[in-house]
Amino acid sequence: MHLKPMEATVGPLFPERKPTGEGILPSQEIIDLVETGKVSADDAVTEDQIQPSSLDLRLGHEAYRLRASFLPGKSTTLLNQARANGMLVETIDVARGALLEPNAIYVIPLMERLDLPPDVYGIANPKSSTGRLDIFTRMIPEFGGEFERVPRGYNGGVYIEVVSQTFPILVRAGMRLNQIRFGRGRRTAVGEDRLKLLGQNDGLIFPNEDSSHATVDRGLRLTVDLEGSGSGVVGYRAKKTAQPIDLGLLNHYDVDDFWTPIDKGEECILAPGEFYILASKQRVRIPPDLAAEMLPYDVSTQEFRVHYAGFFDPGFGYGQSGEIPGTRAVLEVRANEMPILLEDDQFVGRLNYYSMAARPEKVYGGSIGSNYQQQGLALSKQFKRDQFASGAAARAAEFATAR
Repeated sequence: MHLKPMEATVGPLFPERKPTGEGILPSQEIIDLVETGKVSADDAVTEDQIQPSSLDLRLGHEAYRLRASFLPGKSTTLLNQARANGMLVETIDVARGALLEPNAIYVIPLMERLDLPPDVYGIANPKSSTGRLDIFTRMIPEFGGEFERVPRGYNGGVYIEVVSQTFPILVRAGMRLNQIRFGRGRRTAVGEDRLKLLGQNDGLIFPNEDSSHATVDRGLRLTVDLEGSGSGVVGYRAKKTAQPIDLGLLNHYDVDDFWTPIDKGEECILAPGEFYILASKQRVRIPPDLAAEMLPYDVSTQEFRVHYAGFFDPGFGYGQSGEIPGTRAVLEVRANEMPILLEDDQFVGRLNYYSMAARPEKVYGGSIGSNYQQQGLALSKQFKRDQFASGAAARAAEFATAR
């Protein structure tokens, strides 16, 4: 189903828009933004781009390789700034596919254009599969002074900066590497009192033998699992390889060609410049009236990062009415300047929860094609799923027994 902008009519400024309250806008209001032309594209926005609380953004038909990244500015367009500064090295046609080399910097115009209402802002982040391939992305407004942020009332195009830090990748126009969520009102995390109440009544995590209750301290505390959950493999370290990954191929690549497994009991020392996939000890649950964002355990030190995507849709690990037995958060880990020893159950990050403006008509889960509901230690969807353990069936059976 294609969502096409409505034709102009005489009447109210937003005749079909149904504003909800303050908070992150739900799927039904994102549809309204599309149908009223507040979000538009030459190739019509499709229904499967709309997630419970975000919109997938699509790569345009050209990519621009840059000598260096630079901060966006408000005085001129991004590409004019790149040309004026001598940053633009090469223009690449990605309509039918193009190879992006590791550690090279590319800027790609996105298909979508924004004409936001004066009370609506946008925040972007990479999609989960993008982060799990060590692909660093950030959105850049055509006119704006900040990465990943779109100011209220913004009218203009948007770009994505892409740096694949480990693997060569093949991309094509129309692929989705990042997503944007829209909000209204103040962007304030849910307070500790409400989180503690949720932890008691609704379960911010699903209890097991490793973690029986949620620990709330400036958000939900997350720790790393190096003991495993039904598997001897507790993590993966990315290999340096010249073999490219085609982002359009799903369940395709052999895990062993790209990843070295980290076994239970093996010392886990994060080496600077290496990329790791690990999992949280906790099985996270996001009720449908909330969304969540992962933050590092200590923003001031930045010793290592534990997330790229970091955004959790309503219903993640929860479902429509609590039928999902929690889902482990996958940690996309990279040490910065020095080797770091990780130990089991070590504190590595927090989840901050944010209120939805309304409960979304879509929630995260299998019915809308979500790839990582009930995941365990999961690589990106390009790798053969039977070669890494998800443990979903075992967790579902355990949850059914507990209920």
